[in-house]
Amino acid sequence: MRVSVDRRSCIGAGMCVLNASEVFEQTDDGRSVVLDAEPSPELHVRVRAAEQECPAAAIQLSESP
Repeated sequence: MRVSVDRRSCIGAGMCVLNASEVFEQTDDGRSVVLDAEPSPELHVRVRAAEQECPAAAIQLSESP
C-alpha cells in the first residue's frame, strides 16, 4: 500500500491522525502530512479507515508495485 495526502484538499479535521498516528501527522497549519508512505500490513486496516473517514477525501491509497 502506498499513501499520499492532497494538502490542498485537506481541511485539518484530523481523522487520519486519530486512526493512524504512525502514518499521518498534522503540521502547524493543521493540514496532514504522511510520515510513512508505505506502512506495514498491520496498519492497512487503520489507514483505510482514515481514508474513509476523511471528510475532504484528501487521502489517496494505491497498491504498491
